[in-house]
Amino acid sequence: MRRLGKSLFLIYFFLLLSIGAAGYYIIGGKEWTIIDSIYMTIITLSTVGFGEVHPLTQMAKLWSIIVIIFGVSGVAMIISKIGTDLMEFKQYRKRAMHNKIQKMRNHYILCGYGRTGAVIAKELHEKKHKFVVIDNNREKIDIIEEIGYRFLKEDATLDETLLNAGIENAKGVVITLDNDQDNLFVTMSARNLNKEAYLITRCSKHDTGKKLKRAGASKVVNPYIAGGHKMAELLLTPYVEDTVSLSTPTSTMEMVINEISLESIDRYDGIMIKDSKLREEYNLIVVGIIGHDGETILNPDPHTVLRLDQTILLIGSKETMRAFKETILA
Repeated sequence: MRRLGKSLFLIYFFLLLSIGAAGYYIIGGKEWTIIDSIYMTIITLSTVGFGEVHPLTQMAKLWSIIVIIFGVSGVAMIISKIGTDLMEFKQYRKRAMHNKIQKMRNHYILCGYGRTGAVIAKELHEKKHKFVVIDNNREKIDIIEEIGYRFLKEDATLDETLLNAGIENAKGVVITLDNDQDNLFVTMSARNLNKEAYLITRCSKHDTGKKLKRAGASKVVNPYIAGGHKMAELLLTPYVEDTVSLSTPTSTMEMVINEISLESIDRYDGIMIKDSKLREEYNLIVVGIIGHDGETILNPDPHTVLRLDQTILLIGSKETMRAFKETILA
């Protein structure tokens, strides 16, 4: 489209310059050279006001008026045509995007492309999941379009927008809008339009989390509380390298995976996993070992010997992990 616009402009400008220069050359007579004619045409079109190359006759002045009229009006028409073509092209792309989204099945809908939404979209893209982003911020849409995600530049709080995003056929919806009120409203709408989709909603206030659950959210995430808990956990238990919480919508048990450094836990140095009594005493399972050189062993053999320079990955319930930390890491 841009190439077509440039081509039209160049062709028109070349014709105008050629015809204008030819007119000055013919009207001017022997005094006017080809260079004089081209120069006069250019300064007439540009209206820079440098003055005539040679004194103009009445016929030459009339020709200058004609050149100016066709130059200004012609360029304006070309710009208008290019603008119309661009608008039509954008409408075509929008319709094509809508058609692709409408054909999607078992996909995810991401409402809001802020810092959290951008991370989620990146994860879904890297794992090759089908998804569509809804946001009505022009700057964010430009970023989304440049990356190549499918998107709708619409208001996520409208049922029509959710329907355009294929909510009825969606597998899951992530709602990360700027405020809790909008998140609550979209959660209610999404649950009403799709009873089976897995809905994850962000909130910033504890009370709002309860309302979101009642509105139909499968999972409510408060990044401030979650981040605070994790930082406090790492602060109070220095041997914990990292911690991850796991939960499912059908179970009340909350599982955690912790990376525990054995550097200062002498009781496990040189002990095989089966003799560590982690399962018997704490109901914890060693699911991985990270060596000092970064080598990782997943699901290690029970006869594997533990060493002080290793970090072990333990999985268990929140309660059993807490008991282990209070007993061993205190």
